[in-house]
Amino acid sequence: MQLLFFSSAFCDPCIQTRAVLDQASKLVPALKIADLDVAAHADEAERAGIRSTPTVIVLDDKGAEVFRAEGAPSLDQVLVALARAI
Repeated sequence: MQLLFFSSAFCDPCIQTRAVLDQASKLVPALKIADLDVAAHADEAERAGIRSTPTVIVLDDKGAEVFRAEGAPSLDQVLVALARAI
């Protein structure tokens, strides 16, 4: 499973999201998080349809999107999304 985290440098909710994702990675060691700054990864952000930051996308093992959160998700939301990706 993979988690894409689209962020921007001066985004307060992005800081909150990083803390949630850090907690999730401690609970789910197999989790791979790609932290993508939209300014540095504009092409990927456009392909993923990113309209705001933070945006978190969880992909299953086949690369299919199983969850998308625009804004800071809760730890519970992330963990439920990761369970769907299994």
